[in-house]
Amino acid sequence: MPAALRTVTATRYVTPLREGGSMPALVEASDDGVHVLKFRGAGQGVKALVAELVAGELARALGLPVPELVLMEVDPALAPAEPDQEIQDLLKASPGTNLAMDFLPGSLTYNPAARFAPSPELAADVVWFDALVENVDRTPANPNLLVWHDALWLIDHGAALYRHHGGSDPVTEARRPFGLIAQHVLLPLAGDLREADERLHGRVDRAVVQGILDLVPRAWLGPDGDHPYVEALTRRLEGPRAWVEEAQDARA
Repeated sequence: MPAALRTVTATRYVTPLREGGSMPALVEASDDGVHVLKFRGAGQGVKALVAELVAGELARALGLPVPELVLMEVDPALAPAEPDQEIQDLLKASPGTNLAMDFLPGSLTYNPAARFAPSPELAADVVWFDALVENVDRTPANPNLLVWHDALWLIDHGAALYRHHGGSDPVTEARRPFGLIAQHVLLPLAGDLREADERLHGRVDRAVVQGILDLVPRAWLGPDGDHPYVEALTRRLEGPRAWVEEAQDARA
């Protein structure tokens, strides 16, 4: 886990990626790199960026492959150069700090019907992680997995941690099962989920989660900086973890 995320500045809007509802975009930046930019002004709002950052860095702390995340400064002055009015509006609505991930050129969306398949251990680790963060968006219809250089990469975690962004209390519901894990795209390939639990649960604790929260810009967490992430995730990691048994049952 990095001590801080790098901060870069968007220098040129390249093209929209219209696969997702949040309208991410390919953007060139001040580090001479190309990034996939997630806008704070998109329909899901800044909470989706918080989920993207927290879940993505949590996956990284667990040893799972995630493209580098960076904070990206966006100047609304980029908007007039874009002919698409929808893109102009999105740029104007997203001044200041946004979130972006490294673009993996030549990567392909993971397809269960293709020849590439992750190992049973990696598949189980990804299922375990998505059950932990209650990621509703890793299904066959929308796997949010890329294959790049014959390796699997996890992307797009803005739909994770959904209890933190709704009307329920994520702390009191932290121990709840996650039935949607039965729809996970990698579940048919996953090895034993109890063995994944043994591999992974000791790699993250309250201190790790707190360190990840410290990476989030304070302005994204509300005027008082209050947030339930540390307590809720810490409780969810405590044993016994019924959500692991639920995933194991779904696998069987």
